This record gives sequence, C-alpha cells and structure tokens, in this order.
Amino acid sequence: MNLRTILAIIAILAFRASVYEPYKIPTGSMIPTMLIGDFILVNKFKYGFKLPFSHLKDEAIYLTGPHPVKRGDIIVFKYPHDTNINYVKRVVGIPGDELEYINKTLYINGVAQEKVVHDGRIIQKDMDVKYTGLNQSTGDAYDFKFYKVKTGDVEHVIQIDDNMPDVNNFDRAMLGDTNKVIVPDEQYVVIGDNRDFSADSRYWGFVPFKHIKGSAQAVWFAVNLPFNWPWENIDNPRYSFRPWRIGTVLK
Repeated sequence: MNLRTILAIIAILAFRASVYEPYKIPTGSMIPTMLIGDFILVNKFKYGFKLPFSHLKDEAIYLTGPHPVKRGDIIVFKYPHDTNINYVKRVVGIPGDELEYINKTLYINGVAQEKVVHDGRIIQKDMDVKYTGLNQSTGDAYDFKFYKVKTGDVEHVIQIDDNMPDVNNFDRAMLGDTNKVIVPDEQYVVIGDNRDFSADSRYWGFVPFKHIKGSAQAVWFAVNLPFNWPWENIDNPRYSFRPWRIGTVLK
C-alpha cells in the first residue's frame, strides 16, 4: 500500500469522523419518520466541529462550538448502557425541562403536546412487515393511529397503537420528588416517533451530550434485505426497495 492510498484512507476516515457518516436504520422505533432499511446521512458537525479521531476517547474535542441540541432534533448517539451500540431517536427534553408521559401524551414543562389526527394511509402502504400482522407480545392486531405533533420548532408525525396498553410516565429511577422528570445539565431525553414500539429514555434514562454523534439529515438509500442482521423483521424476512424515499429530508 503506497503513501497516496494511506493518505486517502485517512482522509475518508477523518471525513466520516467529523463531517458526515452513513448509518442504517435496523429497527422500527422511528416509524413513520424513518423506516427499517433506510440508510441515512448523519451530520457530525451540527453541534460543533470535532477534532478528527478525538471521538475515539471518552469525550470528543470540539474545535468549534459545541452548539446546543434543540427539541425536535433527530440524533444518532451511543447507547448510554453500551457505547458500542448506536441509537437514533428524537430529542424531546433538553437541560432544565420538566417532562411527563401520561396516557400516551407527552407533557413538556406542564404543557401537553397537541396531537392533530393525521391521515396515515400512505404511511401504512410502506409499513414494515413486522407491523402488518399480529403483535406477537399481545396477540392483537395493530391499530395504529397517526398524529401530527410539534416538538420544539419541528412538526412531524408520530404513530400510536391503540391496542397497546398505556406506558405511563418514565422509569422510577428518573423521577424526582414531584414524579416528573427534570432533565439535568448536559443530558437529554429522547423518544422514538413509533411511541409504543421504542426502547428510549422512558426505559433507560438520559443521553449525555458527550454520547451524541450527530444529527440525522436525509435518506440516501432505502432497501430492506432479508436475513441481514439485525433487521427487525428477521423472523419474517421480506425484500423491499423504496426508491421514492431516496432524498427524503428528515425532520
């Protein structure tokens, strides 16, 4: 391997580390915003430009910023309980926020997130096979309802399964004396848009700023390949190619 090849490899790795990085969506936790099999671009410098390869340490070194994370941002981050795993979720709580999740409604600083009924027929045409049959955990058919909500300045669509029991509030370990979550400094609360099928802050806690890798920007490819672990439909594999999703801006 000659010097030019080595320098090219270093440049590519530095670009991925500090500018943009591809990431594939393996689960349905962010449906309908992102589908299983979406390949997305992650903006690595939205919250500040990192010194290339400094992320290999516990905490990256920022050459600019760091810039604040906003409610409504879709972030890719290292799972706090196993930093070798990447997760993607939507930020709903920033430092200082007071949060509750009651009867499938999110309350931010005492204000219920308004849910406006949204026509989900087009979304359901693209629904991944895992969510078109029976729910294996309850034995009931899925009964998805779609709502347009506003998180921070971002309008987006969430889905809720009326046949799933309510998940009321956050894990007790996160709750203060008021039975509400108070978000600490440099920590964030994240929830999936597929509200009843997302393992998120409601179950495992806060995301530290130092674990955030970047912001999800757009879909650059969309294909679900059978038997390509860890696709969520591995027990019922089906090939699906969605060229109409290519170029979708994520918000």
